[in-house]
Amino acid sequence: MKKISVPAIILLSMLFTQNVFSQSGHGGGSGGTNPMEVGSLFVNLGVGVGAGYKYGTYGTPFGFKVAAEYGMWDAGPGVVTLGPELGGTFSGENVGGNSYHSNTFVVAGRAAWHNGWNVPGLDTYGGFSAGIGFNHYTNNNSDDHNSPIPYFGAFAGASYFLTPTFGFNSEIGYDITNFQVGVVFKLQ
Repeated sequence: MKKISVPAIILLSMLFTQNVFSQSGHGGGSGGTNPMEVGSLFVNLGVGVGAGYKYGTYGTPFGFKVAAEYGMWDAGPGVVTLGPELGGTFSGENVGGNSYHSNTFVVAGRAAWHNGWNVPGLDTYGGFSAGIGFNHYTNNNSDDHNSPIPYFGAFAGASYFLTPTFGFNSEIGYDITNFQVGVVFKLQ
């Protein structure tokens, strides 16, 4: 069996990526290199470490989030976006013979400022979100609570587009997830 060296794999990956960029005419329709422009629509899907809410978390929470953002207007070198997000955080743990579970679903709006720093395919952003969460908490001691909770979040993230319409995304902050990785699609 032949060994494939790590440097060879990295070199091939770099050549492939360069080929994708040179064939795709990467950059915005107005000659810019930032993927997010006024009128752009992004949808991102991610999974990661979920955030704790009303009853906290037990163990390491799992979270997921789906968000859409529409480029509304230019703001300095970047673009301000608005859009919805929804997702959930799920956690559970057994402590001293008791089983605790806390699940929260969130529906919110989000606003962010995006800037690509004139790096082809790069989109960095930061923003805030607000909405409502629906928390369900239970344990085997007959505690079972359902309650709506106010939801406020802050986040920062980066996306890197491999093609003009597809890329990878990462976000960190106190949002539906504390940290997530996923994919992003540019729909317009």
